[in-house]
Amino acid sequence: MSLTLYNTLTREITPFTPIESGKVGIYLCGATVQAPPHIGHIRSGINFDILRRWLIASGYHVTFIRNVTDIDDKILHNAIHEEMPWWALAQKYERVFTAAYAELNVLPPTYEPRATGHITQMVELIARLIDRGKAYAVANGDVYLDVRALDEYLTLSGQKIDDLQSSPDTDELSLSLKKNPQDFALWKSA
Repeated sequence: MSLTLYNTLTREITPFTPIESGKVGIYLCGATVQAPPHIGHIRSGINFDILRRWLIASGYHVTFIRNVTDIDDKILHNAIHEEMPWWALAQKYERVFTAAYAELNVLPPTYEPRATGHITQMVELIARLIDRGKAYAVANGDVYLDVRALDEYLTLSGQKIDDLQSSPDTDELSLSLKKNPQDFALWKSA
């Protein structure tokens, strides 16, 4: 039995062919660990677990990476309300996520990088985006991705920039500093 997948770029169901014979790499954008998991997190985890298990059963060597966002505005905000350090809140809910996946017998990822473990690489990438005119810093130190500077932005979704609402992390001050309401933060100043 062969595997077919929906190709978001072509909008067609196509036969799966690995880039490298016998090997498959899967990256899943994991949880932002600011609160307990909800059905959306669990659904995503289970869907990719099913795909991963099928690939393994079909003889593929699967490398599965699921990241953990362990620092962001929501974590900082919730840490204040729960009266605990942000890192303690992130660790607390990361353990809750891990336990939920284990309870559902979801295979653990091959690698599970945390955002805080890659701050240096993020800063370097953001600097390159600024140098290339794809991102910009504003007066308060925040850095935003300029969505109109990326021709390929939204290609996979088929959406149009003008049809999008402003990014959900936007307050009045941030909105006044952005080039476009749809631009989103790559870096927030302290």
